[in-house]
Amino acid sequence: MPVGYALDSAQLPAGVANAMAQGASPQAVAEYRRKLAEYQEARAAFDQEAGAYWDAISEKRKIRNAKRRDRQQITLNDYVLEQAPLYEGPKRPVNPEPEDPRVRKDLPVVADFLAAAREQFQFVPQRPANEMEFKRAYARAALQAGLTRDIAVRVYSFETGGNGGHDMQSGLNPSRPGSRAISTAIGYNQLLTANTTTLVAEQGPQILKVLTEKASVLSGPQRKAMDHKIAVFKRMQATVRTVPQNWSALEKLGTTPQGWAMHALVLDMDIGPQLQVHKLLTSVNFARARGFDRPLSAAELEMMNLTGDGNGFDMVTMPQAMREQVPTANFFQRGGYERNPVAIRHNTVAKLLAVTNARMDSNSNLPGAKELAAAF
Repeated sequence: MPVGYALDSAQLPAGVANAMAQGASPQAVAEYRRKLAEYQEARAAFDQEAGAYWDAISEKRKIRNAKRRDRQQITLNDYVLEQAPLYEGPKRPVNPEPEDPRVRKDLPVVADFLAAAREQFQFVPQRPANEMEFKRAYARAALQAGLTRDIAVRVYSFETGGNGGHDMQSGLNPSRPGSRAISTAIGYNQLLTANTTTLVAEQGPQILKVLTEKASVLSGPQRKAMDHKIAVFKRMQATVRTVPQNWSALEKLGTTPQGWAMHALVLDMDIGPQLQVHKLLTSVNFARARGFDRPLSAAELEMMNLTGDGNGFDMVTMPQAMREQVPTANFFQRGGYERNPVAIRHNTVAKLLAVTNARMDSNSNLPGAKELAAAF
């Protein structure tokens, strides 16, 4: 905009007009409008380019899925081999005085899950006397399910940084004041609320069997407490059956007070280890059901956890030569990829697996990981 251009506030967007009314200078408003136009133009051009790229990613994925169903060989031509475009234009400018500043909505945290459990199901999880007690319970559940110590410890090392507790929530760090939750992920394998509601729906009968077997050898107050826990879990099972049995519906349930209440199960000494173990077993069984006979490595299992079982299985079954060439973008949705600096920086399957293994190696030497290893 030329210097000295006269601004008519009636022609301005409401936020900008308000900024002027609140004292922002005409020069500041003009500069904001100029930078905003530059940003919008650059962003529109990028979105057009990126949209075409991610449409191609989606189409190639459909082709691979169809070929896999028909037992046809997957080749390099079935992947997008160019790296994903990344926005490198100007940043969105800050309005001098925004009319309606965006209020950041905090994610629910452990205290919210515990409160919801009390209110919705009259349930208080049985917490461990110390972290080692929970690790022993987790180790027993893992071994009974056929998971090795190496798998359990390396996944724990990656997911928690090698020192996380059973109630660790993603983004929260007790030693860092002001830290905020960045997701609802909790525990050794960082289960989201959607993971918990899905596991209650899919693995509920097996978990209920474990609880019933434990109850059979208890008596007195311990038996009474376990019977109450079983009754609560049955009510939670009934709740998940009130929604369609698919990921989208169960994910939505996880955002409700009832879903928050179920997420408190992750903290329970009897149920929490079962949920954590079944999260890993889901991926193991997914691979086995598709004829994948060799054991998954911890890094491969993490790929299935990170990108979803279908995309992860695609990566796991890929020959090494292809892993060196195929971009990681092929296994993500656009939003998830653009928010994942690790996948962007280590931008082929081989590189992503390598950095995952390296992080597991390093974090396995930390105290929390060593304690978990000793629990086996």
